[in-house]
Amino acid sequence: MKSKICGISDSKTLKYLTEHPNPPQYIGFIVNYPKSKRFVEQNKLKELLKINKNNSKYVAVLVRPDENILEEIKDLSFDYYQIYDCTPVEIKSIIEKYNKKIIIAITVKNQNDIIKYMEFNDFADIVLFDSKGYEKSMSFDHQLIKNLKINKKLMLAGNIQIEDNLENFQEIADIIDISGGLETSGLKDISKIDIFLEKINQINNET
Repeated sequence: MKSKICGISDSKTLKYLTEHPNPPQYIGFIVNYPKSKRFVEQNKLKELLKINKNNSKYVAVLVRPDENILEEIKDLSFDYYQIYDCTPVEIKSIIEKYNKKIIIAITVKNQNDIIKYMEFNDFADIVLFDSKGYEKSMSFDHQLIKNLKINKKLMLAGNIQIEDNLENFQEIADIIDISGGLETSGLKDISKIDIFLEKINQINNET
């Protein structure tokens, strides 16, 4: 199982992640959603992305991105665009123009939301099932996707905590995405990050 840590906004934490003995495979940055306390302004983002990613992939988290923001970030060192709230036509256009790998984010409240991934299946490299919380850490019933058979990597988010039995997610997801669960008083907590990365490493060593 792979890991993604999202909402990185300071260089100290980013260096810690990229230099960690068991680094996350994906590191996410909130690029165009100022409502999030984890939002990173452009100048700061450019400085952060100068940090060597080593064995991790950098992910731009984008909510309804317009052409302006896509043009601003097109030359930055992102490996993936994680996109919320775009139509299949818009996603296809972004891929054709910017040639990035795509994480399609499907926000879930009930079973009816799950099947929306099918509209994007042709375009997605990874399908992320998340809560409808956006800037708030909210949960959804992860069991809703337990029996889903898709031919893409499946990423799971939605208020996952380090106290959770993360091994239970193995049956559901290929990648665990965690953000708020690694924070204390709204800031990334190195000790919680350590626990999370070690848990993922242990799960992988046991399988």
